[in-house]
Amino acid sequence: MFLFIVEHVSKQLRPATVMADVTAEGLEVIRMVYPHKAAEHRNVEEISDEAPPDSLCRVIHHTGNAGVVQAFDIIGLTAIAVRHACTIEFIPQVGDFVTKHDPVFKLYPDVSAISAKELFKHVALERERTLEQDPAFAFRIIVDIASKALSPAINDPTTAVLALDQVHILLREVGKRRLDNGMVHDSSGNLRLMYRTSDWEDFVALAVTEIRQFGGSSIQVARRMRAMLEDLIPLLPAHRGLTLEHELRLLKRTIDHEFVVPQDKLLAELPDSQGLGGRQRHSTVKKTNLIAAAGSE
Repeated sequence: MFLFIVEHVSKQLRPATVMADVTAEGLEVIRMVYPHKAAEHRNVEEISDEAPPDSLCRVIHHTGNAGVVQAFDIIGLTAIAVRHACTIEFIPQVGDFVTKHDPVFKLYPDVSAISAKELFKHVALERERTLEQDPAFAFRIIVDIASKALSPAINDPTTAVLALDQVHILLREVGKRRLDNGMVHDSSGNLRLMYRTSDWEDFVALAVTEIRQFGGSSIQVARRMRAMLEDLIPLLPAHRGLTLEHELRLLKRTIDHEFVVPQDKLLAELPDSQGLGGRQRHSTVKKTNLIAAAGSE
């Protein structure tokens, strides 16, 4: 029994198992926070820039213990704003660290009848980030595992490739969702609550940038990342694909910078869902170039 428990625990602590569990929970959070499917064109709600003038606001600062914003009550804060005929802005984003004297709320106009205590009842602050209302944290955990694996002390690109497998799943789900614009209106169309939320570019940058930087010299990582980006572009709405195409160009520049040997450079530019070892289906031209480069030796 003891050996069975040890084996079970050791399997649960393997990076691949941890990342798969984080991804499963992250998918649930993404579907809860962003319940609607994305349109094929950029939705006006996603890029709305509506905001009251700052000159009419009252700022409420944090006076309690420091902590990370785990969640906040959108319905409760909206109800307060409706009751007092005002607009409430929640300044920190879920996942932000808030300490004493940091601004947390702005009230438009300066409504003195709303107490700070009443507002803070609708905010959860704890010592650490959680996935409760924070889908970006799922990306953060997986990217951190990949970054550690790619450190010179460990040098484990295979684990980074496994991380990209999970990032691929999360990006596909986020890319198909209508991302919140952080603005809540009442039944009459009046703006009642504003808050910060990640957009598509934020998710892509979080998912790709550090792994590309730390794994730029790994053929495995470069090939797996290209396969991921090329797979997502045709699957997602066109305006989302533009960001992924930009990341493909950055990946190409990274490869050009990291690989001096022509054959290695050509290998790194091939998409491969396994990193190394997978069969290529859509890269005939690059395969031909690779063979030609090898023959010129």
